[in-house]
Amino acid sequence: MSRAEGQGSQAPDVARFLARVREQAGFFDHRAPITIARAPGRLDLMGGISDYSGALVLQLPLDAACFCAAQATTDRCLTVRSLVPDADDVTVSVDALVPAGTPVDYDAARTLLTIEPRGRWAAYVIGALVVLAREQYVKISHGARVLIDSSLPLGRGVSSSAALEVAAMKALGAEFDVELDGRAVALLSQMVENRVVGAPCGVMDQMTAALGERDRLLALLCQPAGVQGQVALPPQLETWGIDSGIRHEVGGADYGAVRVGAAMGYRIVADLAGLSVRQDGDGRVEVDDPRWGGYLANVTPSEWAAAYREAVPEFLDGASFLRRYGGVADPMSRVDPTRRYAVRQATAHPIHEHHRVLLFRALLEAGAATEEERSLLGELMYQSHASYGACGLGSSGTDRLVALVRSAGPEAGLYGAKITGGGSGGVVAVLARAGARATVEAIAREYVRLTGRGGMLLGGSSDGAQRFGTMSVKLAEG
Repeated sequence: MSRAEGQGSQAPDVARFLARVREQAGFFDHRAPITIARAPGRLDLMGGISDYSGALVLQLPLDAACFCAAQATTDRCLTVRSLVPDADDVTVSVDALVPAGTPVDYDAARTLLTIEPRGRWAAYVIGALVVLAREQYVKISHGARVLIDSSLPLGRGVSSSAALEVAAMKALGAEFDVELDGRAVALLSQMVENRVVGAPCGVMDQMTAALGERDRLLALLCQPAGVQGQVALPPQLETWGIDSGIRHEVGGADYGAVRVGAAMGYRIVADLAGLSVRQDGDGRVEVDDPRWGGYLANVTPSEWAAAYREAVPEFLDGASFLRRYGGVADPMSRVDPTRRYAVRQATAHPIHEHHRVLLFRALLEAGAATEEERSLLGELMYQSHASYGACGLGSSGTDRLVALVRSAGPEAGLYGAKITGGGSGGVVAVLARAGARATVEAIAREYVRLTGRGGMLLGGSSDGAQRFGTMSVKLAEG
């Protein structure tokens, strides 16, 4: 490299990525600068699948991260290459993606970018340009080459997809002369996943990848995306992630069904509370909600227990729901008339989880100075994990890992554990006494012995994409 600029150039994994860019020198034009961005994955300590219902979430940006190197080209092709094994190069015409003289169409872009199964991963990258063209009115007047590398395990609930989206949004935004603050980067990246990829994720992953701070928990009130500060872990505590070896995908049917169930539950609660509802057609409604602001998480556990729980059906088929209630207010949820949904538990989870997270944060901010308080933090995590399972988002592997942590207990320096992210597999977050790495490693080894899979340990933390900034590098001539 002949030149490198940017505030993030001192991050520990930058040198490794720059070396990999050099190895791929034939992919780039040596004469033109390359923009590099970095975004970390996240460990979902508390909050998880409640973000789409307006809950408070606590998220730690991980040490493991995704890098994106982007370079403008003079042609009208977008070519994306990943250094992750088994990912094919993908090339798309700019004119096919954003046809001149016509409005940018998310549905058409999604079809174009996801029609070939082996190339669908590139929608998370190229989708950034689609969203920039649609939402920021950016004229995509030239092509680009994009190189991706990641140290995050894929499909394991630590937000590898959001890290990819945020890194791509930062790098491509810079290459197309768009100035975006961290919040805008996160919200636009969420639109990539929602509108282009077609996965109904909430916003906590992208906000952490963009705005997270090293060794601090991002406190995000998802109404829709209010950063309430960064919460430091007391020095006597540390967090770890253990991979169950079971793949998880946010776009999977289980996650989507639970989100739909929660949206159905909110619509039923709104009806029971006498709120005004306007039918929008096509399975959509608008709720005039001065009481809870449109967010299920604002229903208190006591209100839920006293007035609504028994009136919300445990199960309800989509056709019956649509006939009676007309639709849901969540724009990313669509009720399938042929499907039966577990409505009551999907509704209860964000109501209780929001209050678990509020208590968790309060204990941390007070210092969690006693063993009793630290054990209470762990109990809140165990409750969250059990609620995931009751929603149908557990897995045998994550349950086994949580059971191993519980069995070791505070005597071994392990206070609590829970499944992370969208559930149905993935990584388990562990809250431990500082210096407990050897014990956590022993848990991971025992899990591998019992199951023959997983066991990767995720520790450490790093800054989000906004603090990293961008780097400009240029390959040496010749």
